[in-house]
Amino acid sequence: MSNPNLKFARTHEWVLSEGETAKVGISDFAVKELTDLVFMQLPGVGSEMKVGEVFGEVESVKAVSDLYGPVSGTVAAVNSELPGNLQWLSDDPFGKGWIAEIKLADRKELEALMSQDEYVKFCESQAH
Repeated sequence: MSNPNLKFARTHEWVLSEGETAKVGISDFAVKELTDLVFMQLPGVGSEMKVGEVFGEVESVKAVSDLYGPVSGTVAAVNSELPGNLQWLSDDPFGKGWIAEIKLADRKELEALMSQDEYVKFCESQAH
């Protein structure tokens, strides 16, 4: 079942909005593509996230991938336990696998993101 508050960027970050804040993470599709994660760099609390700009990185045994801001705002909290528990990104990507909580600068940016159904179709077109 789709959650209307869950949105996705084409760069595989998800956003779960809750009023004026939103949690941000990366999709299980991205985690499966990266495989064997070994490191994650979180953004700093109080730092600014901007749409399309790098806010962190995740490293697997085969590549380092940048994390891109799906929305703009101020980082209000980070999941400090996540770097020590990277399996949460694949086991519970929308629960324990959240990366940062953002105080949204402009809720209208959410309208530019894909719905869960649209994201599934997007991933099917990207699968190889």
